[in-house]
Amino acid sequence: MKFSTRLIIGTLVVVIITITTFVVATNRSLRQNLDQLFIQELERQARLVAAAIATQPLDLNVEAHRLGILVERRVTFIDLDGAVVGDSDFDDQNLLLLENHIERPEVQAALAGQVGVHQRVSTSTNRAELKVAIPAWPGIVRISAPLDQRNEVIRAMVLRTLLAGLVAALVGTLLAVLGARILARPLANLALAARSVASGGSPLYPVTSTLEIQELVRAFQSMHDELSKQITELHRERGETQTIIESMAEGVIAADERGRIVMCNDATRQILGLGPNDSLTDLRKLLHQSDALQTVEEVLAGTPVLGRELQLGPRDILATARPLPNRGAVLGLLDVTDLKRLQTMRRDFVGNVSHELKTPLTSIMGYAETLLSESPDAEVQHQFLAKIRDNAQRMQALVDDLLDLTRLESGAWQPAIATVDVASVGREVWAAVAADARQILTNLVDNALRHTPAGGIVSLLTRDIPEAAVWEIEVHDNGAGIPPQHVPRVFERFYRVDAGRARAAGGTGLGLAIVKHLVEGHGGSVSLESTVGQGTKVQIRIPYRPQRILNLL
Repeated sequence: MKFSTRLIIGTLVVVIITITTFVVATNRSLRQNLDQLFIQELERQARLVAAAIATQPLDLNVEAHRLGILVERRVTFIDLDGAVVGDSDFDDQNLLLLENHIERPEVQAALAGQVGVHQRVSTSTNRAELKVAIPAWPGIVRISAPLDQRNEVIRAMVLRTLLAGLVAALVGTLLAVLGARILARPLANLALAARSVASGGSPLYPVTSTLEIQELVRAFQSMHDELSKQITELHRERGETQTIIESMAEGVIAADERGRIVMCNDATRQILGLGPNDSLTDLRKLLHQSDALQTVEEVLAGTPVLGRELQLGPRDILATARPLPNRGAVLGLLDVTDLKRLQTMRRDFVGNVSHELKTPLTSIMGYAETLLSESPDAEVQHQFLAKIRDNAQRMQALVDDLLDLTRLESGAWQPAIATVDVASVGREVWAAVAADARQILTNLVDNALRHTPAGGIVSLLTRDIPEAAVWEIEVHDNGAGIPPQHVPRVFERFYRVDAGRARAAGGTGLGLAIVKHLVEGHGGSVSLESTVGQGTKVQIRIPYRPQRILNLL
């Protein structure tokens, strides 16, 4: 199809669409305006009728006919029960045949104290009417008017609009023909190519013998090729960058100069405890803690922040922030909570092991040097050698505890289920490996004795709970007790509430950790309750098989 033909058809289509839209809009606007004027007029007439019957005449149907003639409308009087008591279009005999109007929309609105308006085909007169009802004596006054006159006005206006549209279509066609003669085909094709480039398609460049237009086509084609290369490269780099950012364990947040978040990776949501659907809009609201907020303000002001430690709730965060060239900023959040905890554990481990090994080593060295430098009698030599043996056994016990705990934590240890009779100590049956049970009880009782002063009480209680199929063991003491903030960590290796006092008492800090792993290895649980100044209770619950108890009994 020729460009001129397309231009003519396009112009006609635009004109037709414009005319159609204008006609529809005009019809709707005119209909609304006429309806509004019509409603106002009918409401005014209804109020005049209501004022005319304020004296409450005896025959309302006669009044309806008289007032209907005066206002040239259908006048209807309706009582509060919805019964029609007067209508200008019906005599007294036919009036009784009219149905109750209580369900009519305009009547419902008038009964509610409002102006009721409704448009429908009347069941009484079988014609389209606009009905306006107001509350007045004897209940409701309603004025009805046919819609024929309004429709005639609208039809006349639509015809005038269509006539004007035809004239506009003829003028548009003439202009289109004139424009088609002026514009050249190559320029039209070049415009099509430009639109194709804008929409992301593959443009078709025109071929022409006109030198100037051909130069324009070549320049446009070169620009398009270069732009396509740059866009492809940008998409590739953006995809790579996004993949790298999402794969990072470090949280990354990018914000504009106002602090509005434009990008963040999944690691950020995990660090801050946010869900995938949680909205992130403002950086200052997200990092509202004082030190974190100070970091945000500094980087948005253009000051880099390198390696600053922040406390975001329970997490320790190492933050790095740099301003962007567009006055925004990018923040990196590295969760070092576990790392700091491991560092603390490693430091405590090295300190505790060093101390536990240093004390017996010092004693061994002292006694050995004395034996080498002097010649004590046989009894003294025997005492010194016994001391050396005791300290060596103490070091051996520490090493054994470390090896046991390492074996338990590695997951390689599996409990060997066996039946053991320990009625002599607890009058209960204990289904577990005897060595494990002995080590559990030894560690718990030894720990209670170590933290109970002279004259205190340490008790061991055991009970069978058949309905739960568990054995329960409790170790009570009335020692110093443990502060509440330390209770959750007492089962960690080398954790001590009072490190100085624990070393003086000879503990290694491994006993409760070994107990926890042994009990859980047998499918049980261990809990601890403590009150400062009143003592501590450790409770162990280990499941058993009821059939084994019957066999033992």
